[in-house]
Amino acid sequence: MRHCLSSLLFAGLSCLAALPVAAHEFWLQASPSMPAAGGASELTLRVGENFDGEQTPFVDERTVALRHYTAGTVTDLATRLPRRTAVPKLVVPLAAGTNLIAFDSQPIEFSLAADRFHAYLHDEGLDRVIEQRKAAGQEAAPGRERYRRHVKTLLRAGSASDGTYAVRTGQRLEITPLSDPFAATAGATLRFKLTFDNQPLRDVLVKGWHKHDAQLLIIRTRSDAAGEVALSLPYAGGWMISAVHMLPARGTANADWDSFWGNLTFTLPPSP
Repeated sequence: MRHCLSSLLFAGLSCLAALPVAAHEFWLQASPSMPAAGGASELTLRVGENFDGEQTPFVDERTVALRHYTAGTVTDLATRLPRRTAVPKLVVPLAAGTNLIAFDSQPIEFSLAADRFHAYLHDEGLDRVIEQRKAAGQEAAPGRERYRRHVKTLLRAGSASDGTYAVRTGQRLEITPLSDPFAATAGATLRFKLTFDNQPLRDVLVKGWHKHDAQLLIIRTRSDAAGEVALSLPYAGGWMISAVHMLPARGTANADWDSFWGNLTFTLPPSP
């Protein structure tokens, strides 16, 4: 049993370390996301491409924060992660109304060949970093990066939601809905606000992800001067909103860039 746990822990750490190289997106998945009042939800971490991910465990060494927000309460779920033990999933009892789960990862360093690094930067709308590397004569140098994950998921227990959807958790890069996703239906336009260190984050590529009839839909836009975006979501079901922000690295000799990956998942209810 100890060998199995150690193997699972190693697999979890290895998967986390490879995130930007092999699979860009990392998110919280809740099943079910809209249980009946008094219900619970199974939380898993997912890593993958094209909104199709494999499960990766919760690991205390890679967790800065894991919190459960409800109307007026905050619960520290990180206390449920045993020391040096990979936890495949967490079953969380939900309070009636809207529930918000937020996860923040420890920083991880990695390096990519210049061509792969530039391709990844372009895909995430970070062409200004490519230009900065060119201006500094680093165009052919490997991309050395230190990244952090700031992910959230919204859930609703019962038929009524509340203002918990708009709670600010203090994540360094945070995506916050400006209106209640559970009060919307297919075809609605929802607004979101991006903040970095609690300040509006402008001109950042934001992607909205959805699978409809097994086909991937990605909606792209950029945040305005107030850090806000508007996304028209044509289908009911699971949605993921993602964004990446990158700055020159500080306090490390092993990375040239610090990146912050924000992610929010929720379910858009079907039309009545």
